[in-house]
Amino acid sequence: MAWDEAQNLRIAVVGTGAQGASIGADFALAGLDVTFIEQWPEHVAAMRAAGITVNMPDRSINANVRALHLCQVTELREHFDIVFLVVKAYDTKWTSQLIEPVLASDGLVVGVQNGMTQDDIASVVGVERSVGAVFDMASNMFVPGMTNRQNDHDTSWFALGALDPANQGRVEKIAELLRHSGRVEVTEDIRSAKWMKLIVNAAQLVPSAILNLPFAEAMKVPGMAEVMRAAGYEAMRAAIADGAKIVPILGMQPTKVNDPERYVDQIFDEVQKTFMMADTLTTVLQDWRKGRRGEVLDLNGHVVRTLEKAGQTAPVNKRVVEAGRAIEAGKLPPQLSNSSLLVA
Repeated sequence: MAWDEAQNLRIAVVGTGAQGASIGADFALAGLDVTFIEQWPEHVAAMRAAGITVNMPDRSINANVRALHLCQVTELREHFDIVFLVVKAYDTKWTSQLIEPVLASDGLVVGVQNGMTQDDIASVVGVERSVGAVFDMASNMFVPGMTNRQNDHDTSWFALGALDPANQGRVEKIAELLRHSGRVEVTEDIRSAKWMKLIVNAAQLVPSAILNLPFAEAMKVPGMAEVMRAAGYEAMRAAIADGAKIVPILGMQPTKVNDPERYVDQIFDEVQKTFMMADTLTTVLQDWRKGRRGEVLDLNGHVVRTLEKAGQTAPVNKRVVEAGRAIEAGKLPPQLSNSSLLVA
């Protein structure tokens, strides 16, 4: 059937912002049958008029793409074999409900997202049609029809894993497609891999955004490097409490370190070295500058909730959540002086 040949697979990328548009452009230029499904009207119009442009450090690409607005999903008569869900973690469930009617009966939804979203996807389309994913790629989008990707293919990384072990063979085929956009690994323990990435995100994304600074600049603020690592240590405790194993991500070698906190340091340093540029704005700060809410509750909030369920506390992540929520409520601006709220 369709799964026998990659060129025959019908692919949708739902959420074609900075990350989704980059992946979708690579698929289009590889000659794959890909449809962009997006909620920003001006972005859809721009892609229809001039394609999607992806600016990378040393080159730019442009691809003509089929771009649909979310409201047009109900008009579709075709069914997709693979749906790459690249929306915010808090939009996962309703977006899965939107796309489920046009997902093939043997189709798969791949959640290329931050946070532990695989269970929300499975609750809608079923475990047998759900694939978890982890990724690291820095990019931003402020102009419709154009994304700025700071990691070319050699420094973009993905990991995939089936929620239903019976699908692991088809996950290998999805990995082949995704290699058009970066390095890809297939894992049998995607839940642990997603926890390892959440550890990094909890340490970096929201804390630096609270200061309204690029990640590299936030790291230089007195006390903030320690705050970020402490948030990561708490996230590691949450992962272990949730049954996750310490597994390698980001292309790192399997760890020989028995100290969970030391492994957090290793992941933290790898992200800082390979995936973050001097001017990289985290996705949370980009959201705030656009007037949107970030994934505070899906990252640091998830750490707090998981440890509370295990009878433990997460004081650093709790402070991060409180400051982040105050910013989103309009009670506090993101600013450098907020470091005093995080540094104990």
